[in-house]
Amino acid sequence: MKQINRLIAAMLFLSLITLEACQNKASEPATTIKDSAFSVARAEYIEVEPNVRLHVTDLGEGTPVVLIHGYPLSDACWEYQYHALVKAGYRVIGITLRGFGQSDKPYGKYNYDQFATDIKAVLDKLDIKDAVIGGHSMGGAISLHYVAKFDAAHVKKLVLFNAAAPRHTKTDDYPYPLFTKEQISSWVELHNNNRPTFFDAVGARFTLSPTSLTAGLGNWLGGIEAQSSPYATEQALIALRDEDLREDLPKINIPTLILHSRKDSIVAFALAEQMKAGIKNSTLIPFENSGHAAFLEEKDKTNEALLAFIKQ
Repeated sequence: MKQINRLIAAMLFLSLITLEACQNKASEPATTIKDSAFSVARAEYIEVEPNVRLHVTDLGEGTPVVLIHGYPLSDACWEYQYHALVKAGYRVIGITLRGFGQSDKPYGKYNYDQFATDIKAVLDKLDIKDAVIGGHSMGGAISLHYVAKFDAAHVKKLVLFNAAAPRHTKTDDYPYPLFTKEQISSWVELHNNNRPTFFDAVGARFTLSPTSLTAGLGNWLGGIEAQSSPYATEQALIALRDEDLREDLPKINIPTLILHSRKDSIVAFALAEQMKAGIKNSTLIPFENSGHAAFLEEKDKTNEALLAFIKQ
């Protein structure tokens, strides 16, 4: 009986010690992810207005680089810039425009003002400061318009990757673009009657040659395109046809890097020269071995030029 009592007493003593240890541990400050080597998980979706959330890829640490995709892709297209920027010690934020990729696809406006306002809402919510903003194709035009519209809010440098700016449509007083309003209107009609064929037509012009990208990369891009909303791709194509940013060029007062392929068959190299002439403190770097997709066809040259510009 005495042995049983001693055993019970010992067990109670151990229990009291364990309880005291647990209480002491509970009184210590909790260790969170934020206190570790990793940051608190960042939002993958950011609401820019009620019922409209944009998909955001937010990677790395350091000076922020904001990337805006071209038509009709999503922020996923910057995969090979994400790798390079994060490894070089930068934070990269890819924003998918409304109507595309994994972003919400509401009915409403799909013009440059709306897209620029959405970008501003994302950068406001993330409290971004002194970023480099860049965009490809239509995304380049939107990035340019963002800087002009909001007086370079949140950003200190601009990069234009084969940008469809300042105007994508040829007119009597502006002969530099490759296509007339009638031609782009026929694309709108094709889009609304046979969207896959329309995407094939765009794809045929997207690269310098059919072998500039591997079949795997081509299929990957096609999968990204298929995520877009038919309504958004129609309305954004109309915006590409009708928007005119010529008055925005003199409003750009931050250092600007223009990367453009001489043999681009979607956005003429002559437009890059017009942007160079119209934007103060701008630098134009021609690409010789790519079409409209220089950021993939000549990704190493693209990444090297981008990193050098960020470091300046």
